[in-house]
Amino acid sequence: MREMLTGGPLDVLTGDYLAELTMLILGRDRLKDPGLGYAKTFVRQLEDSLALVHEQGVRIVANAGGLNPAGLADAVRGLAAKAGIPVSVAHVEGDDLMPYEEGALTANAYLGGAGITACLRAGADVVVTGRVTDAALVSGPAAWWFDWAADDWDRLAGAVVAGHVLECGTQATGGNYAFFTAHDVRRPGFPLAEISEDGSAVITKHPGTGGAVTPGTVTAQLLYETQGARYLGPDVTARLDTVRLTAAAADRVRVTGVRGEAPPDTLKVGVTRIGGWRNEVVFVLTGLDIDAKAALVREQLAELLAGVETATWTLARTDHEDADTEETASALLRLVVRDPSPDRVGRALTSAAVELALGSYPGFHVTAPPGPAQPYGVFTSAPIAATAVPHTAVLPDGTRLPVPAPPPRQPAAEPGEDAHPVTAAKNPASPTPPQAPGSPHGPANPAHPQPAPITRAPLGTVAGARSGDKGGDANIGVWVESAPAWDWLLRTLTVDTLRTLLPETAELPVARHELPHLRALNFTVTGILGAGVASGHRFDPQAKALGEWLRARRLDIPTDLLPTPEGTLARRLDIPTDLLPTPEGTRP
Repeated sequence: MREMLTGGPLDVLTGDYLAELTMLILGRDRLKDPGLGYAKTFVRQLEDSLALVHEQGVRIVANAGGLNPAGLADAVRGLAAKAGIPVSVAHVEGDDLMPYEEGALTANAYLGGAGITACLRAGADVVVTGRVTDAALVSGPAAWWFDWAADDWDRLAGAVVAGHVLECGTQATGGNYAFFTAHDVRRPGFPLAEISEDGSAVITKHPGTGGAVTPGTVTAQLLYETQGARYLGPDVTARLDTVRLTAAAADRVRVTGVRGEAPPDTLKVGVTRIGGWRNEVVFVLTGLDIDAKAALVREQLAELLAGVETATWTLARTDHEDADTEETASALLRLVVRDPSPDRVGRALTSAAVELALGSYPGFHVTAPPGPAQPYGVFTSAPIAATAVPHTAVLPDGTRLPVPAPPPRQPAAEPGEDAHPVTAAKNPASPTPPQAPGSPHGPANPAHPQPAPITRAPLGTVAGARSGDKGGDANIGVWVESAPAWDWLLRTLTVDTLRTLLPETAELPVARHELPHLRALNFTVTGILGAGVASGHRFDPQAKALGEWLRARRLDIPTDLLPTPEGTLARRLDIPTDLLPTPEGTRP
């Protein structure tokens, strides 16, 4: 917060403190103390920066209120009074729908930015909210600043896109970026958006801060945790297939062309609950006979695990043949157990596993001592009518102002000529879309086609990716930076191809969406994360590295798309076919 306040001019400083897992954590806090339920880190940050905020006239908008926005607003007032700083504080509530259903720990509707807009119009210096959409932290202030109407769909959609770019901080300035070696990303600065009255924006960062803002870094964040070309929100539906990005200058990317449509008449409700109890043991298997060692442990524990609801074994072959260190000669066998009862998966079970030490495979050891069972959470979502949620702006003077739902949906107009139609989920058996004009990979003469040289190489040599979670689902955004590469990616990376490259997705529903202006594809993989991040269902429970796994997978890539000369995988030379390496290298 201090870095953003001292690094350059700001009108509004936003903070996104909530995630699905955070809501579960705050819910457990509230069980211990009803006065808690908000992000205490926000108060500590504001304590350090409130004087700067007042001096510079910057508005603060944050969803740090979590499950108790009124409590956080009081905490901010108390902090300001103690410091002798005159600050006007408002909050937004109505998202908390508890009690919701049996077993629910938290239940919160995702509100839009209209409540924030109302608080700022009433003169609030600091606005704290409960569960609003991440992008609402930007679209709400933008609607206040420019006095947009509730049905200014295109303008609101532009601000929502800007908010989506900003919501994960330095992920837009080079953090977690597929091509991170192209920039100095050791300490990336936070992004900011210069929003215009028409809803367009420039994404940039304060001068002198690290990282980079490029069309690539912005594209990566645009694709993050989205599901389809229509980005549904409580204020507006933003058409991601209309977004255009251009490099305006160094570390300045212009976002234009965003089209908006009316929002759905329902809101998303995120529900967390305690799903049960879990525990795990990781066995280290070293040297020879890895599979046999793993089989022995499983046989020895089979009787003990018979009464456990679920027991999942995973063997990670991290071992290398003839390794020169013990660690690189070792594989990891992971046992994860879950049960409604903490007793069945508690210390008695993990102790029994460790007690095999002198009577199991040679070299037996584990990565941690026996531990007790831990509760795990489950996240689910459901729709609710927007009119059934009491969205309320509590103004600085205490006035409670009901925030109406957006105007009723009008008949959908035909998209403009720059708006590509939304592509439905598809799984073509034979991907043969029409050839793009001037495509370098099509036959020069249809009667005598000349095959283009290809190279067996990782997808990531030509494509970037960013992945993440939405409850039990994962999304993978994949993009390229040139028209020829886009022509190839569009044809090649079908749902079938994705399932082949990522076998874990083979039996799951997968949807593919095309975003031509971004030269990007977006895949949604339903159910790969089970009951969500808090359940620890998967090795990578939030699918953060799913895109990097995809980039590491090899497939046939046209040779002329590969980078040259630095990082060259195939030089553009005439080489006799029988001299080319196979199967891992270049193929004719």
